[in-house]
Amino acid sequence: MMTPTPKLQRFRANSEDRLLGWCIRTAVFVPIVAGGYGVFEALHEAPGSEASHIRYLSGLLLGIGVAFSWASLDIVRRGAVIRTLAFLVVVGGLARLIGAFQDGWSSGVVLPLIMELGVTPTLALWRERVERLLREAEAV
Repeated sequence: MMTPTPKLQRFRANSEDRLLGWCIRTAVFVPIVAGGYGVFEALHEAPGSEASHIRYLSGLLLGIGVAFSWASLDIVRRGAVIRTLAFLVVVGGLARLIGAFQDGWSSGVVLPLIMELGVTPTLALWRERVERLLREAEAV
């Protein structure tokens, strides 16, 4: 098998970098919309302190989505941000998973778990791969 030329390596790494950025910016649609909805619309039936707690957590979700979107604009330099955000999302997902075993499973539990314990860590690991590919391409 032939080794790719340096120019081809850079092209592949840059293409994967752009694709990953697009995937992250597509995925953040979920926390931005869900967080925004929780802040502004989902509280009509919740009592005062419960509504306050829901707004706070929804604001965190919205902020995480916005931060992921911002970080996706320069994936290599903002790796620490993406790793930190992914860690927070996975910790929240693990807490949700514990709750699912205690309280039961529904689409309102399973779908967020897919994002929290599936999509988010996959994108974070992919970011690590893209950083490695870009560094290797620069070294050639």
